Amino acid sequence: MKRLLLLGLVALISLPISAQEYVYGPAEKDFTGYLFAYFTGNKVEEEAIHFAISTDGYNYKALNGNKPVLDSKIISSTGGVRDPHILRAEDGKTFYMVVTDMTSSKGWDSNRAMVLLKSSNLLDWTSSVINIQKKYAGQEDLKRVWAPQTIYDPLAKKYMVYWSMKHGDGPDIIYYAYANPEFTDLEGEPKVLFHPKNGKSCIDGDIVYKNGLFYMFYKTEGHGNGIKLAITDDLSSGKWIEQPGYKQQTREAVEGSSTFRLINSDTYILMYDVYMKGKYQFTQSKDLDKFKVIDEEISMDFHPRHGSIIPVTTRELKALTQKWGLPEGIKLSERVNPVLEGFYADPDVLYSEKNKKYYIYPTSDGFDGWSGYYFKTFSSTDLKNWKDEGVILDLKKDVSWADRNAWAPCIIEKKVKGKYKYYYYFTAAQKIGVAVSDEPTGPFVDSGKPLIDFRPEGVKGGQEIDPDVFMDPKTGKSYLYWGNGYLAVAELNEDMISIKKNTIKLMTPDNTFREGVYVFYRNGLYYFLWSEDDTRSENYRVRYATSTSPTGPLNIPKDNLILQKDPSLGIYGTGHNSVLQIPNKDEWYVVYHRFSKPIGITMGDAAGFHREIAIDRMEFNDDGSIKPVIVKD
Repeated sequence: MKRLLLLGLVALISLPISAQEYVYGPAEKDFTGYLFAYFTGNKVEEEAIHFAISTDGYNYKALNGNKPVLDSKIISSTGGVRDPHILRAEDGKTFYMVVTDMTSSKGWDSNRAMVLLKSSNLLDWTSSVINIQKKYAGQEDLKRVWAPQTIYDPLAKKYMVYWSMKHGDGPDIIYYAYANPEFTDLEGEPKVLFHPKNGKSCIDGDIVYKNGLFYMFYKTEGHGNGIKLAITDDLSSGKWIEQPGYKQQTREAVEGSSTFRLINSDTYILMYDVYMKGKYQFTQSKDLDKFKVIDEEISMDFHPRHGSIIPVTTRELKALTQKWGLPEGIKLSERVNPVLEGFYADPDVLYSEKNKKYYIYPTSDGFDGWSGYYFKTFSSTDLKNWKDEGVILDLKKDVSWADRNAWAPCIIEKKVKGKYKYYYYFTAAQKIGVAVSDEPTGPFVDSGKPLIDFRPEGVKGGQEIDPDVFMDPKTGKSYLYWGNGYLAVAELNEDMISIKKNTIKLMTPDNTFREGVYVFYRNGLYYFLWSEDDTRSENYRVRYATSTSPTGPLNIPKDNLILQKDPSLGIYGTGHNSVLQIPNKDEWYVVYHRFSKPIGITMGDAAGFHREIAIDRMEFNDDGSIKPVIVKD
């Protein structure tokens, strides 16, 4: 076991964490509930996919009045499906579900197929029937195809579908094949994934990944029926270490085990179908070895058979309940922040006159040491529901002069000869570049060289990062601001991709200035906001000054701290903001980042590159001073 553990540690460190080149979808911090996929019995009408939800992992309520959410007659070849296994893909936004294509009324040796399903929203599913006997040669004596599941294989960089099959009078054996990229078919011939050393039957394999190792729970058949465990560090190697003893905590017959981890916890739930008694049993473990029954903590208003559970976000819970109803007793999260799922920081916000939509342009966060290399944008019509528009600029593909440290972008929309243009200023390798597009969602074309790759005269430290672009509504002139440790400004030329170097000016407010300047105009005043302290500090916060000119001098109010942490809400590290005015209204919002909740405050320096985006109302006093922002969870 020592060798296996060592290999597992190496695998954990060196293997990619995603099947995709870019990170999409939610992080664990965004999960607020659970989705339970199951079927209900052996009657044909009960052999269908049902959904239930929970907000704590212990108490579940059926959706759709415990009626099927998909029509088995449409998705299957037999008219029934069983054993639904649901998986969130590595991209975070795609879902796979696999089910047994079977009606038990035709006999336990009657089925030859499984169904592969795919969805981008948990509501609408495409499906493909895979009939093993028809697809592959040499399957004439195939008797049954049972309980498929899916897992991502990080070595193969593919999704592995595994299931049990019985041929003739032989034992049930767990096989596997990789799904094609579309998740509509299997590639290659089925291969043996696992067969116990004793040569006996095994079914209902369920694999969970933990600390570089794959733990497979499976049911033995015909020789002391129960749930056993085998471990490997390489899914397709055929090398499994079988663990002693049984893992179920009952003497009753069991099947259909499924394992999931509680959100923001190191606690795992192993549940299984006590099918002869018509009930489910839930057990709990931290080491996936010793399990404790927790049935007294579990409640369900339905009777599931062989199902699986995944964590879901508030957005996903709302979508599920909008389609199939909110069960009585379920209360969804009322949090308004963060507004984006995943890790993002340094947001710049734009209202596009062309598209009549709001856009957020952030730093792609969650990379160790701020090592991200691409930029994305998100769009919204209501400032609440945001659509991921994808990658708009990739330093490694689109920029010739830098390939690292993609930070803190800003953008401006301008009409040029009657057509809208978008000028996107970004930090890369501690220099500032500019890219141009005809659409707020790109594609953006880099100018081919850095715009700012020098320190202004008189500046000895700091970094050339954190640009902000501003057009003076009085004169129509455009300005670029930048700097970490200092604040500089220069007028942009009409081409918007070069500056007038003779206009460069230092205008650092005071010793509280660190970085992240943002400039806006209201009622005759120019407002300059900046971040104080370090983004890794819980005390990262925002101050401001005003001026009657876009280039100063600055007037610094006595009480100029307007955005800061609120420990009572678990909100820390509030900074690097932009400001949004609702079109044609004196209604303003501050868009900023903060430590990710709930565990950011416990992460030390890593909290500084695991951040999330929030939006809160920003209000003014009668004299034009900014009121302290009330941060919201």
